[in-house]
Amino acid sequence: MFDKTRNIERSFRHIRLFCIVLVVGCLVLTTVVVIRSLQSAEKARGTVYILAAGKALEAFAGSREENIPVEAKDHIRTFHEWFFTLSPDEKDIKANTTRALYLADESAKKLYDNLKENGYYAGVVAGNIRQSIFIDSIQLDMRSYPFYFRCWATQTIVRSTSKVTRDLITEGYLRRTDRSENDPHGFLIERWNTLENKELKVEER
Repeated sequence: MFDKTRNIERSFRHIRLFCIVLVVGCLVLTTVVVIRSLQSAEKARGTVYILAAGKALEAFAGSREENIPVEAKDHIRTFHEWFFTLSPDEKDIKANTTRALYLADESAKKLYDNLKENGYYAGVVAGNIRQSIFIDSIQLDMRSYPFYFRCWATQTIVRSTSKVTRDLITEGYLRRTDRSENDPHGFLIERWNTLENKELKVEER
């Protein structure tokens, strides 16, 4: 009788111990899972995936102040590439220059209007001319605001009979604006001016 009671008590202790171990184990496992989930969520909050040329690129969130020099230079580069890259197609010229003019003030619009009035774009189409630009370097002064910049680039103009290489130097100022679909960097080029645009060489084709 007593043996049976002892066996029951012993079995009860074992069951109780097993239950305690199981509960503690579940609590530890739950705690670990919650901590890991919070860490993953925190990491995911600081990571953005950008789709570029069909590839998903990982980007990390940071303060705008850290990225200003990089974003500013890319804004300047993008503006020059859109403004000076021309093909013998009216729609392409209009599309590129429209994109460029979103990134600058009336100083760029004035040059565009002058070129258009003087028949430059019509000449590109009529002469089957292709114009491209390579940005050599960009100097950016962050010590005062708006930010002053100077851009050195090489222009290539390909005609049916020749290839012309020109040296291009421009300057201007960058002012911060709100980001938008047409201005993803959130900058505006002001007082844009061409300092030099001289012919370097002409090659026959």
